[in-house]
Amino acid sequence: MSARHNEYGQPIGPLVPGWTPRSLPPRRPIAGRCCVLEPLDAARHADDLHAAYAQAPDGRDWTYLFVERPIDPAGTRAHIERAAQSADPMHFAVIDRRSGRAIGTLALMRIDPVHGAIEVGSVTFSPLLKQTPMSTEAQYLLMKLAFDELGYRRYEWKCDNFNEPSKRAAARLGFQFEGVFRQAIVYKGRSRDTAWFSITDAEWPMLRTAFERWLAPENFDAEGRQRMALDRFRLPRA
Repeated sequence: MSARHNEYGQPIGPLVPGWTPRSLPPRRPIAGRCCVLEPLDAARHADDLHAAYAQAPDGRDWTYLFVERPIDPAGTRAHIERAAQSADPMHFAVIDRRSGRAIGTLALMRIDPVHGAIEVGSVTFSPLLKQTPMSTEAQYLLMKLAFDELGYRRYEWKCDNFNEPSKRAAARLGFQFEGVFRQAIVYKGRSRDTAWFSITDAEWPMLRTAFERWLAPENFDAEGRQRMALDRFRLPRA
């Protein structure tokens, strides 16, 4: 970011012409080719999510979340009911278009319409969703909502600095690492250093094109394997 200078010779940031506060995200379905994001609803999604999360052999996917893995259907329903009532975080269920079942959740959170900043978090993907085109498309759909529809300037990703899979996922999706906030949070009785990542509106057009090219049907073979990795689509074309 190049600096301007005020009348005192001090560097200041660029003007943001015509800036006005953004709208809050709408609580409505967002349709993609492989999946649909639906506002989380316990009556509709709790049973599917419990079955999907039960595919995992243990609770390691919940280590870095703020809640523990529910142990039974009643616990999952109670967890989903609490999450569904929240406006921030605003949770979405990821619906597999082929089966019509919910197989994971994620949320928009720390929503700041005044400054145009928003975070994706509480990513709780079952084994049925992890490392599938749907998992990438779900992230793309929320980014597209934030930048293209709502006009936000900044899209954030934060995680426990020990959560290496989350940090790798952020890098794969095109987030830029910004640093570590030491002793930022106490959760589950332990201290958390928080790794911060972001995408800005200036970076989004290139990332959007990369996502759309990666998600295109021709990028996958008959078994659903990718032909080219997502980061390859972010390389400058020859």
